[in-house]
Amino acid sequence: MTDQPRPDAFGGEPGQPATPPATETSAPEWEETRPYSPASEPRPEWPPSSAANEASANRTGWDHSASWTSEPARPATSTVTATRRQSPFGQVMLAALLGAILASGGTFLALDASGALNRATTPVGTVPSSSTTVGARQPVTLDESSAIIDVAAKVSPAVVRITAEGTNTNGLGDTIPQTGVGSGVIYDANGWILTNRHVVTNDSAQIAAKLTVELKDGRQFDGRVYGVDTLTDLAIVKIEATGLPAAAIGDSSALKVGQLVVAIGSPLGTYSNSVTSGIVSAKGRTITVDGPPAQQLTNLIQTDAAINPGNSGGPLLDAAGNVIGINTAIAANSNGIGFAIPINIARPIMQQALAGQKLARPYIGIRYEAIDLQLATTDKLPVNQGAIVRGGQASGGGSNAAVVPGGPADKAGIREGDIIVSVEGQAIDTEHPLDAVLSQFAPGQTISVTILRNGGQQKVSVTLGTRPANLG
Repeated sequence: MTDQPRPDAFGGEPGQPATPPATETSAPEWEETRPYSPASEPRPEWPPSSAANEASANRTGWDHSASWTSEPARPATSTVTATRRQSPFGQVMLAALLGAILASGGTFLALDASGALNRATTPVGTVPSSSTTVGARQPVTLDESSAIIDVAAKVSPAVVRITAEGTNTNGLGDTIPQTGVGSGVIYDANGWILTNRHVVTNDSAQIAAKLTVELKDGRQFDGRVYGVDTLTDLAIVKIEATGLPAAAIGDSSALKVGQLVVAIGSPLGTYSNSVTSGIVSAKGRTITVDGPPAQQLTNLIQTDAAINPGNSGGPLLDAAGNVIGINTAIAANSNGIGFAIPINIARPIMQQALAGQKLARPYIGIRYEAIDLQLATTDKLPVNQGAIVRGGQASGGGSNAAVVPGGPADKAGIREGDIIVSVEGQAIDTEHPLDAVLSQFAPGQTISVTILRNGGQQKVSVTLGTRPANLG
């Protein structure tokens, strides 16, 4: 995987590498999750075990028949002969033996009277309950198989297959038909569906002429694109129906690396309502997906749950069946590297659609670099987290301004070189990058931004604008 540029504010200008383009295109057949460019090496296969090896492994276990062998009994005649001889030496030995028996009997009686023989014992190989053993195996609190079964039963009825039909123009100027298949999830019972933007647009970023939405129970509806997201690869589709099964919406900010997740969708556009499972492999990923044109997506959830073309727009779910992401891309030539857009980034436009509002994203009008320890050390910054406001190289040459003239940040007095350390009290760090935090607010909302300037902190009030649809 090639190194990705540092993310900039989604309110940046065209040409800034870390800003998602306003338009997005899909692969030629629309049947996606889209692959992105980095190639990965195939993982080595384990050599198969031979029958001989398996037999050898079995022989290493305990052999109870060998362990329970008995010593042969002594012949009875030898005992009789020893008793009948009645030699003085034998009498002395007999007296000693009787004394030992009597003594041991007295010891037994003493131990029995003290209760020592009645104490509970600990079996060999176990640890007393009062002791603590480092690394001791803990009880499993989650039945993974049952959790996946429950999630599939609960959420599958809310997952739909979306077929998009339209036309596109080839390199010769000819108009050709184009059809693609993706997935989506019903998030409101009155026919509101969340999906990917590239599922409902063609290679030229034009909205499909016809959408067909199919439910798990076989019902089909004509769909219309309510709106597409100007920030990331999301879209809202509406069908005219009520009383539909709707999925519960979760909280992606609470995700932990390693936790169980489940993906549901229509891989290859054929196998509807397919269920796969895996874990959260990482958070905060930035990738560039194929176009044309190429598009950069930031703050993604990485998962090893199997995602294939056609899964695009389907939900990524936690163990309780809550939607915590929308599957959007896979790594080309990979096995088990998929990506989903966190549901918290999608939540604002979902709410806008329910309120009958036009889909819009907030705009602050700056370019910035996310600060990490390496950048802080290299540039000798006073903090090792936050976002430093600075310009960038323009795609056509020259440079882009760090603060867009006349934009919200410019009006609020933010300058190049300022370091944004928090927004509305939320610290800006690797877990809470600036663009993801800003996406939780609405255009027109006034927010408090804490900046670090010349060694001192100060707060400024910024009234957010509306992100332009053609912002690259």
